[in-house]
Amino acid sequence: MKKLSFALLAVENNDYQVEQVVSAQAAADRLGVQLQVIHTEHDAIQQSQIVLDLIQSKPETRPNGIMFEPVGTPLAQAAKAATAAGIGWVVLNRQVIDYMPSLRQQFRTPAFSVTTSHLDVGRIQGEQIAHLMPKGGCALYIQGPSDNDASVRRTAGMQATKPANVDVRTLKGVWTEQSAYQAVAMWLKLSIAKELTLGCVAAQNDAMALGARRAFQELAADADRKRWQNLPFTGCDGLPKSGQAAVKRGLLAATVVIPPNAGRAVEALANALDKGTQPPECILTEPHSYPELGMLKPAV
Repeated sequence: MKKLSFALLAVENNDYQVEQVVSAQAAADRLGVQLQVIHTEHDAIQQSQIVLDLIQSKPETRPNGIMFEPVGTPLAQAAKAATAAGIGWVVLNRQVIDYMPSLRQQFRTPAFSVTTSHLDVGRIQGEQIAHLMPKGGCALYIQGPSDNDASVRRTAGMQATKPANVDVRTLKGVWTEQSAYQAVAMWLKLSIAKELTLGCVAAQNDAMALGARRAFQELAADADRKRWQNLPFTGCDGLPKSGQAAVKRGLLAATVVIPPNAGRAVEALANALDKGTQPPECILTEPHSYPELGMLKPAV
């Protein structure tokens, strides 16, 4: 039997995305799957072109499966072309994909998504805010790209569980530490930054939470630095060597642990191709708070 070959499109712009590649490679090595990791920028056009090149490559070099996290649309036309050609199609970190039901009905080729419930991630972060700010107040929230499904769902989940007496002010980032640093740097120049008393800063991933923390430490005016120094910061991803380590070091008050799902995707796709079966349309992993919610203490 020919060795299976998968292509993983990776945008390694933070620790979680790096861990996605690590988990996928570990699963591929364990299962004897040849994994081609293609590094891309956060560019929807580039991602689409790479996928099309893979689909249109010669049969002897064409992968048996393509897996990627969309940086724009989930590539409906490419999905149809891939599955029509017998190439397995896996979308990472998207829970609802409009074209997936009809794609699975039309073709026998495995097509599915693997993700954490980002709504639950947001809900957990909203509960963390509630524990840190029991008396209410103002929280600064650093959101990922507005066209990203995970970002949108995490925001909705957070809004559903944060206390009604917590007013959320939102800044935008692109999942990187530097993007959050720059967003906070611009915010600190505004007059409103001097007027507000923040109760916490919550970011949609750990990299942005740490970037925000660095900005407050380095850029806040001397007169304001004292009131920011005990500000709690929370993030998401919660990898053992980054987010969880930052909590242990006191850099973050909390994080939401999101298990890397690319390894799970490799396993599910390899199993489906081997047995000629169709996996569930969406495979979900379970997020959880680190530390546990009951261990969080109100911000001083």
